[in-house]
Amino acid sequence: MGDRIFLSSPHMSDEGYEMQYVKDAFDTNWIAPLGENVNQFENELATKVGSKDAAALSSGTAAIHMALRAAGVVEGDIVFCPTLTFSATANPIIYQNAIPVFIDSDYETWNMCPKALEKAFEKYPNVKAVLVVHLYGLSADMDKIMELCKRHKVILIEDAAESLGTYYKGKHTGTFGEYGIFSFNGNKIITTSSGGMLVSNDEERISKVKFWSTQSRDQARHYQHSELGFNYRMSNVVAGIGRGQLKVLDKRVKKKNYIFEFYKKELGELEGVNFMPSNEWNEPNYWLSSLTLSGRVRPIDVMDALEKENIESRPVWKPMHLQPFFKKYDFIGIDVSERLFENGICLPSDTKMTDDDLFRVVEVIKGLWSK
Repeated sequence: MGDRIFLSSPHMSDEGYEMQYVKDAFDTNWIAPLGENVNQFENELATKVGSKDAAALSSGTAAIHMALRAAGVVEGDIVFCPTLTFSATANPIIYQNAIPVFIDSDYETWNMCPKALEKAFEKYPNVKAVLVVHLYGLSADMDKIMELCKRHKVILIEDAAESLGTYYKGKHTGTFGEYGIFSFNGNKIITTSSGGMLVSNDEERISKVKFWSTQSRDQARHYQHSELGFNYRMSNVVAGIGRGQLKVLDKRVKKKNYIFEFYKKELGELEGVNFMPSNEWNEPNYWLSSLTLSGRVRPIDVMDALEKENIESRPVWKPMHLQPFFKKYDFIGIDVSERLFENGICLPSDTKMTDDDLFRVVEVIKGLWSK
């Protein structure tokens, strides 16, 4: 059995950019709270994606929570959310005591289906916000989704946790809605170990988010709080890692694309194998190379065979409306997300993988078809 091949693990730069910024934090004793790394990470990421302002926070989940608050979502409000996503997308809706309504996917994007979204607007005309996800680095069909949000005068929030470096029609995902969020969790395309970022062109609301996320501490000599606060700000050390990682984002996107094309070339001719969709308007970061299986070989067969060879893989996300906690909430759609979950698998997409590692993965998978 060879060394462990991970699905997607942290990958620090060969140049040591991260340690330079972390050392600066130590040398100046700006460990926490905040500091120059935080300020510059916000500026550099906002510039990179083309947004006016950004707030560095403790996680992508915190960023979604703050986006919902900034959007004015309160108790009893309805928020449309894709069902095919990680629970971190939906959980902050509950934090606000709001009501999620889950929207089905389409096969063309694996993301929120515009037709299902339109039906949701017909059923719930008083919805407060739409929270769209760019799954596995594939952009949603943003023109159609934005048109619906504009027509119904509803705020759009983008969960771009998995899609930093992805473009939709030449523009970064996360910058189409009123608010966009990114995640720097350990498995993301760049990482700060933990952490997230909220971006927006509304600089006044970003300023408010920074206030809320530092415990809503009023400007007074004593500790005074006129609003509910949260301990959500990113530390100066963590932000230093992020500044170094941002320098290699383009390299990581290039490697993720290489991994996807390698799998597509080696596995694309196998019976029943269909890779996640590509569209002419989409430039994915291919965070995780994912496919569906429709023949005799099932995803569990592939995952079990890979695990026996010390290779990590994962099912496609289980839809939220099938989750025990969320099953009481409404679902709009048919069964596309369920089919993707039942038939989908995410292959190892670690940017440290060598060609030998990739061949090792595909040989295990091909072996299942030769039996």
